[in-house]
Amino acid sequence: MILKRVTDLLLACFIAALAALPMLLTALAVKLTSPGPVLYWSDRIGRGNAIFKMPKFRSMRVGTPAVATHLLKDPRSALTPIGAFIRATSLDELPQLWCVFTGDMSFVGPRPALFNQDDLIALRTACGVSALRPGITGWAQVNGRDELSVEEKVRFDREYLEMQSLLFDLKILFLTGVKVLQRSGVSH
Repeated sequence: MILKRVTDLLLACFIAALAALPMLLTALAVKLTSPGPVLYWSDRIGRGNAIFKMPKFRSMRVGTPAVATHLLKDPRSALTPIGAFIRATSLDELPQLWCVFTGDMSFVGPRPALFNQDDLIALRTACGVSALRPGITGWAQVNGRDELSVEEKVRFDREYLEMQSLLFDLKILFLTGVKVLQRSGVSH
C-alpha cells in the first residue's frame, strides 16, 4: 500500500507537469464554449463507501441531472459544444489528479461510483471491492468502459481486487493509454 501511494504521488507530479498546458487550454475551451463553471465537482463513493468530491472538466450543460450518463434520456443533447471531444480524449478526467494528491483516489482502482448508483455500490460492497481506493482508471475501464453492464464492471473490479499488484497496475495504465489514443469505449 505504501509503494502504491508513493507511486501515485510521483506519477501525479509527473503527469501534472506534462498536462499543465493541456489542462489550461481545456479549461479555457470549456469557459469560452458554454456558460457555467469550468469544473464540475461530483459526489463520489470512495474507499469504505465514504463520499468525496471529484472534479472533472465540465462536459455537460449546467442543470444536467447528476446521474450516470447512460441513465440520461439523450446524453448527447446534454453535452457542451466541446463535451464529446473532451470525454472521448479523456481530457475531462485530468482534474482528478487533485484527488490522487489528496489520497481520495489512486491512478488504478475501480472507478468511483456516483453517490446515487445504489446498484453498483451494493454489488461492490457485497464482494469487498469497496475496500479499495477508487482509481482514475481501472481493469473495468480497459475492458469496456461505458459499454459494460454494472454486473460486468463489478466482475472486473473483483478481479482487480484479487490480482492487484504494481505490475498489474502498470499493465492497466499502459492499456488505458492505448484505449485513450484509440478513443475506444466511450459511448457518449
